[in-house]
Amino acid sequence: MEFPDGVVNYESFGAKGDGVADDLPAMVDAHAYANEHGLPVRSKPGVTYHLGYRALTAIISTSTDWNTSRFTIDDSDQDAVEDHKAALFQVRSLLDPVDIQFDTLTRDQKQLDVRPHQDCFVVAEYDQKRVYIRRGLNQNSGAPQHDAFILQTDGSIEGDIDWEYPEITNIEAHAIDPETLVISGGVFTTYANREHHPNGYNYWSRNIVINRSNTEVNGLIHYVVGETDVGCPYSGFISARKCARITLRDCFASGHKIYQTIGAAGKPVSMGTYDYNANNVVGFTMIGCRQNLITDRSRWGVIGSNFCKDILLEDCTLSRMDTHMGVSGTYVIRRCNLGHMGLNAIGRGKLVLEDSTLYGGSLISFRRDYGSTWEGNVAIKNCRWIPACGEETTPQMINTTNDGMHDFGYPCFMPEEVVIDGLTVEDTNTPDDYDGMYFFADPDTGAEEELPDERPYPYEPCKKVIVKHLTTASGKAPRVSPNEKASAATVVEGV
Repeated sequence: MEFPDGVVNYESFGAKGDGVADDLPAMVDAHAYANEHGLPVRSKPGVTYHLGYRALTAIISTSTDWNTSRFTIDDSDQDAVEDHKAALFQVRSLLDPVDIQFDTLTRDQKQLDVRPHQDCFVVAEYDQKRVYIRRGLNQNSGAPQHDAFILQTDGSIEGDIDWEYPEITNIEAHAIDPETLVISGGVFTTYANREHHPNGYNYWSRNIVINRSNTEVNGLIHYVVGETDVGCPYSGFISARKCARITLRDCFASGHKIYQTIGAAGKPVSMGTYDYNANNVVGFTMIGCRQNLITDRSRWGVIGSNFCKDILLEDCTLSRMDTHMGVSGTYVIRRCNLGHMGLNAIGRGKLVLEDSTLYGGSLISFRRDYGSTWEGNVAIKNCRWIPACGEETTPQMINTTNDGMHDFGYPCFMPEEVVIDGLTVEDTNTPDDYDGMYFFADPDTGAEEELPDERPYPYEPCKKVIVKHLTTASGKAPRVSPNEKASAATVVEGV
């Protein structure tokens, strides 16, 4: 088969593009040919491809241009879908895994005595220790301790090592392609599943999975239609897993309806769908990405992440940004609008929030189910906060909830220092007895029994809050915390 312009198309492999015929088999074959011959792929502008119901995955290893083509994913009849956990597309490197060995790692280690032939993405695990032991209605026994990082050819490490490793029980390493693979365009529409699954979670995929480091998705649009009163959640239409240097640029996502299920504690919990997901990614960047309905409380937060390092969001409009099981290094939100589910974080390093507008119940929420821990500093600059989307509330700028009675697998901290240099708080809709916002929530909120003076897993309080250029619509001065011990431990400068 020959392609005079050097670009592979789907029609040459049998795609119809009529919105009815199953075009996924042709796409599988087209990408396989492109991968074998090192050629890019371009779909036909203006047509509609149907991705069918078969458990097939097209492997993308060369740059792909979906331009103005439309893609239909029909999950409305769950019995017709062969495997709802199968990806439709997987972005994968053609490079072979790398065999490297080392015996230990220490926290913040910068160098290894290993010299790979090219930069590698590495996951190192110590399975004798569990971390992120979740508390609450979705409680669990945690995850094996592990770190993802980039190992460069000179042995240097990019991506702060978070834990101590007396031994390494498993190492996974993949060479990083030096060139960026770009996937551009494409308008995808998912007709949502209607599966009734009342107990626990049954996540659907039917998505685009990225496993290749150094990948950019540019201008992809994803709509979701046909949601009903029941349905199972999706695990991320664009889902990056175990890779490094991933960029989503100028993409559009849809907020998904919130459903209910019975959680691990045997009580009802909300469950929702992520349109974006990142797990074990070093260097995750979103630029100019957006969604609709960012303050619609009937819609779930658009993104979730776990075990990531060095996250950057710029010029995005999203219902939330969330790091469930940790981010380390830098976590930067710049010139963004974040909606009703706001900015969530767990981890350590430097959290920077600047030139942004947020609508969450808190300006920053450190997730209580993982200990509300942030080991490091927070910088807030030139931001605007509309607490709880303007609904009546007593604003608590930073959500910190940890009564010191649960072992999360690690010590827990409030941020050591918070620096505010420009913050406007729209605290106009407050209770009659309102006497000013709090910098921190009460860490003991929600305790189910009387708490002892000495806690088995003490929560380290914030040491200092430095305030410049903070204004409140109410005109009332901020307070530290409803918790007396937390207030007494924190020095406030500038108020």
